[in-house]
Amino acid sequence: MTDFVRILTRKNSLRKQCQELSTEDISKIIADLTNILDEHKEQERARSEAEQVKIEKIEAIRQAMADSGIAFEDLKELVPSAPKKKVQAKYRVIVDDITHEWSGRGRTPVVFQQYFDANSCSKESCLIK
Repeated sequence: MTDFVRILTRKNSLRKQCQELSTEDISKIIADLTNILDEHKEQERARSEAEQVKIEKIEAIRQAMADSGIAFEDLKELVPSAPKKKVQAKYRVIVDDITHEWSGRGRTPVVFQQYFDANSCSKESCLIK
């Protein structure tokens, strides 16, 4: 919380800051804050109305689906899901006749770290060409 907000939200701090202000200045500040409050209330009301319209549309779609005997799971089966992107392997080591591959992302796999330690090499020596 900033000092400005801390002063505005604490009555005694606000009173101390307003000691040197004239009555006209305080009235102007109150009017400005009232305008800001009204703007915030209007924005909240507009967001609330937009959310309500969205909920009503969803309910209308849900009701239309129920009337036609379509379940959400039926639609879900028809919509293809985005395939997960397979990250290409960037490094390869062969340990005990088993090929291990690693994309280079995340923590170094134990097999790779053991290989690096045993052969005193770095991951650049295992790059797939």
